[in-house]
Amino acid sequence: METLLSLPNIGKELARQLLDAGIDTPEKLRQIGSREAWLRILSRDPSACYMRLCGLEGAIRGVRWHSLDAGVKAELKEFYRKYKAN
Repeated sequence: METLLSLPNIGKELARQLLDAGIDTPEKLRQIGSREAWLRILSRDPSACYMRLCGLEGAIRGVRWHSLDAGVKAELKEFYRKYKAN
């Protein structure tokens, strides 16, 4: 059975944050998406950073966040800036 910890980029701390945000399975993470998952984490942890957002997206795609396409990273950066500024 696939668990949050079996996904790339998801360590114990991020898995705990996801659980605290009501996301307890990889399937729920995929359904909710990286942006909504990150916003839920941000509401509990104001230190949630751009790399965490990328890590969530990479986890959903099954890749290390460093391997995300430059276009995807740019979209995530724009999203991050929009919500982190508020």
